[in-house]
Amino acid sequence: MTDEPNISDPETLSKIDTTVPQSARIWNYWLGGKDNYEVDRVAGDAFREIFPGIETGARAARYFLARAVRHLAAEEGIRQFLDIGTGLPNVDNTHEIAQRVAPECKIVYVDNDPLVLAHARALLTSTPEGVTNYVDADLREPATIVREAGKTLDFDQPIALMLMGILGHIEDYDEARSIVRQLVDALPPGSYLVQYDSTNTSEEYVTAIQQYNEGGSIPYILRSPEQIARYFDGLELLEPGVASCSRWRPDTSAWGLPAEVHQYGGVALKH
Repeated sequence: MTDEPNISDPETLSKIDTTVPQSARIWNYWLGGKDNYEVDRVAGDAFREIFPGIETGARAARYFLARAVRHLAAEEGIRQFLDIGTGLPNVDNTHEIAQRVAPECKIVYVDNDPLVLAHARALLTSTPEGVTNYVDADLREPATIVREAGKTLDFDQPIALMLMGILGHIEDYDEARSIVRQLVDALPPGSYLVQYDSTNTSEEYVTAIQQYNEGGSIPYILRSPEQIARYFDGLELLEPGVASCSRWRPDTSAWGLPAEVHQYGGVALKH
């Protein structure tokens, strides 16, 4: 793969560091996207050499997102989604899945990566009946996220909060739990938390992450399934609880995936 992201704006280009691999771009590479640089592909290939299952895990996590959004929109009547750490656009983004079920859905994406910002135009599409918006904010600033998202979403009505594969970037576990708690506290009853992260359930994965973290990128911390489950404290987990992403209510999208991947997630209701 030799394509580079087609970014022509000088101001945006000046903010993108192409000398250090970046997780959203590497994830994009593993999923077959083209919004990545040579440094990301080199890091992604090195990671895959140690842990060949990473691409399968990436697909499983993506399909988990799709199933969770589809379930919440179709079965639980959710019409508002707050997707924090959305990453780079891919096939079937949150707004596309939700608005396919209910065109009136409102979606707010939150990220602070300059390349993701450059692709905001691709994300900022919507059905005429719905709304899609974008907030430039850091996960460590939940009050800012809630305030800015509140310009689009109605925090008096149920919202699906989505934290997909990003809490591992918060190195301190207590801080990560605090961020989740602050965000969930801002949601009204009837809202949902959708969350997954990569786990320390594979020695090869742990080794690959250690090498990745030593390469100068923003570190990613693997946690146990039990630690991930604690993010849902005080909420009612939907069946099957916190599980390998390939085992969360599998449908045809999960065909060909192993029963166990090293990305665990769940969906839970706030009463």
